[in-house]
Amino acid sequence: MTYLPQGRRFDWSNLGVRVASAVVLVPAVLAAVWIDLGWPFLLLIAVGVALLAIEWGGMTAPKAPLRVAAAVMAAALLPLFLAYSGHDAFGWMVLMAGACAAALVARGVAERPADAAFGVLYIGAPCLCLVWLRGTNQGHWWTLMLFAVTWAADIFAFVVGSTLKGPKLWPRFSPNKTWSGFVGGLAASVATGASMAALPVFQLNLAAAAVIGLLGGLATMAGDLWESMLKRRFGVKDSGDLIPGHGGLLDRVDGLMFAVVVVAGARLINHLGWAH
Repeated sequence: MTYLPQGRRFDWSNLGVRVASAVVLVPAVLAAVWIDLGWPFLLLIAVGVALLAIEWGGMTAPKAPLRVAAAVMAAALLPLFLAYSGHDAFGWMVLMAGACAAALVARGVAERPADAAFGVLYIGAPCLCLVWLRGTNQGHWWTLMLFAVTWAADIFAFVVGSTLKGPKLWPRFSPNKTWSGFVGGLAASVATGASMAALPVFQLNLAAAAVIGLLGGLATMAGDLWESMLKRRFGVKDSGDLIPGHGGLLDRVDGLMFAVVVVAGARLINHLGWAH
């Protein structure tokens, strides 16, 4: 395993670049989520899948990044289109089959062909959950809640941790993350989740909304740490350099990829009668 140098300390110039990137990206994401036409949302996810697959190929198969990226991309996009057209169960089956196919394509060019299979599931599963979540009753509100909780956890973990510092959360894999940032991020995600219950059109009680915020925040932190472990495993500092101040797209959505599974699970439970 390749151990990388310690990450850079927080500085306000880096925060400025992050904010500038967010100002450009956040309105585009929110508009795609809210527009009822549907195709902008599908296009947003499909472009995200393509970019994530390219980053995954570059990280896991430096000898043949395009070959692995193409395999992962195809294996994740097909079930996405199936799920969007209403064939959710078939989409999940195709995703599993695509993971096996990607591993076969990666044989001989990747350190471990299983990395290609994992990449299909790692990228594809959250996308299927996101499509299903948006397509449910009040799906646009639930999707906005997902993004709000994830962004709150991520932003406040960064700001609080960088300001207060203190003991490290898991220095072996993520030297910049602190316990203060962890607590700050969770507090923000709980508050953000609970605030959604105050919206008259959002049929969710306060306690349930706060729990979803907590679980979404925990999932966001877990996804961030998981990606840190992956980058250590593959010996890279960032997944890419697509977004100024953030690195690659995977560096930006790692927490969201875990949180969407949790929020989609909560939406399914809510659909069965919980938290009304």
